[in-house]
Amino acid sequence: MSAAYCRAAPGHPVHGPYHDNDYGFPARDDRVLFERLVLEINQAGLSWLTILMKRPAFNEAYARFDIDAVARFGADDRARLLADARIIRNRLKIDAAIDNARRLQAIRDSRGSFAAWLDAHHPLPKPQWVALFRQTFRFTGGEIVGEFLMSLGYLPGAHRPWCPTYRKIVALAPPWQRQATKTARRARVKGS
Repeated sequence: MSAAYCRAAPGHPVHGPYHDNDYGFPARDDRVLFERLVLEINQAGLSWLTILMKRPAFNEAYARFDIDAVARFGADDRARLLADARIIRNRLKIDAAIDNARRLQAIRDSRGSFAAWLDAHHPLPKPQWVALFRQTFRFTGGEIVGEFLMSLGYLPGAHRPWCPTYRKIVALAPPWQRQATKTARRARVKGS
């Protein structure tokens, strides 16, 4: 998103709460991370407002983003999701959510959590993140990966420095800020 989002979202009945409380805030809970991945995948080709308005329905349809529950979804669940007009009924996106839940189970087995997997690869420049996500998950192109990582504080840019939400996020030391601080320290030491 852009600086325009920081101008337009505050006070908006749907965008406002997401902008002020979710977007750019670091998260460690695998359900939150999985939800954000599913929502970003479903946003492809659609407006973010459409996704935010359907967010409660996604939450219900995808078992509150319980990775193990979604990983167990079978043919009946796929049919149920394809028939649910409250969510995005795209077979590729539905199949990606289910398959990605299974892939996240494997990540949890090897790394302990989705958050630990993200941390293990941080920092990477966006093109390398995109390549990693394409190797690991389904339906994860450049925009999806970039927005997913920005929305969780792994990449900078979710908010502009003049935005009041920016200050709240910086106080939480998101991953992008921790890396920027390390880089600045190394530069100072090198310059000494």
